[in-house]
Amino acid sequence: MWYSNIKQQQYPIIKMYSKKVVSFLFFLTFTFFNAHAQTALSYTQYMDNPTPINPAYSLTNNYGSVSFTAHKQWIGIPGSPALFLFNTDFPLSIDHTKAGIVASDNSVAIEHVAKLNGFFAKAIQLSETQKLGISISGGFRYYSTAYAPLDPKDPAIQNDQTELKPNIGISAILFSDNYYIGLSMPEFNFRNLNSAELLDNNSFRNHYFLSGGLNSVVDDDFTLKPAALVSYTKGIPLTVDISTKLSIKDTFGIGVNYRNSNDVSALFSLDTDLFHLGYSYEFGASSSNLGTLSNASHELTLTFLFGKGNRVSVNPGNR
Repeated sequence: MWYSNIKQQQYPIIKMYSKKVVSFLFFLTFTFFNAHAQTALSYTQYMDNPTPINPAYSLTNNYGSVSFTAHKQWIGIPGSPALFLFNTDFPLSIDHTKAGIVASDNSVAIEHVAKLNGFFAKAIQLSETQKLGISISGGFRYYSTAYAPLDPKDPAIQNDQTELKPNIGISAILFSDNYYIGLSMPEFNFRNLNSAELLDNNSFRNHYFLSGGLNSVVDDDFTLKPAALVSYTKGIPLTVDISTKLSIKDTFGIGVNYRNSNDVSALFSLDTDLFHLGYSYEFGASSSNLGTLSNASHELTLTFLFGKGNRVSVNPGNR
């Protein structure tokens, strides 16, 4: 691991570099990956935009979309974890088919992982109300570490590490007008990296996602939208998210999400036929968070919609 390499060279580095800076980098990286271990693609508003974890979800509507998501933890602290997502999908001329792109940028301290995947999705009619969607995807993942900024004068840490790997993925979804159940493996690894270790431990392993959502109409003005996401990555504790959101006149949304790592998120959204705007504030709910460094996270999602008025099925999310 990069911090192991630093530890082996700690005496020359500490002579040339502040102990406080090195200690902080140890704290930042070790604390995040051990106390808050999670899958590489982890964001709060999964119920509004599940496409990055299950591209087949794009089939639940027949309009196009372009979505941006920014997730930032520990605001104001240099090197704190950050995730940026971009995804877009558009219907093709063939019935019940879509194509799209999912890109992400994940960074913490000196490590960085960028991913770019294209996907093709096709749905088949199972019954009058049910459809089954399948998606295949392919692309690459790029990993890099920047050791040199720790101490530009120390030759022991001047060799930055980089790795480019191909990626394939597959996903499936069963859906109707008021629910969906999806299973996906958006990242299948051909081999393991041997050099890089931290973000590599999360980003270069196979990830499995089980997701589901429901539209429950309360009356003409209110719709309750519960959703759940189960994420599994080998070597990382199983992550379970459970959320519910109340939609008011299909325009305003307010809700809450709970993650089994004792994290709670407040959810807010605004929906029109042209765009979806969502914000979440996530904070630790366990007693261990009291009196310690805040682990609050902020997340903002903006999705532009094209042809939403022509959709033929009700999206179980908020888009």
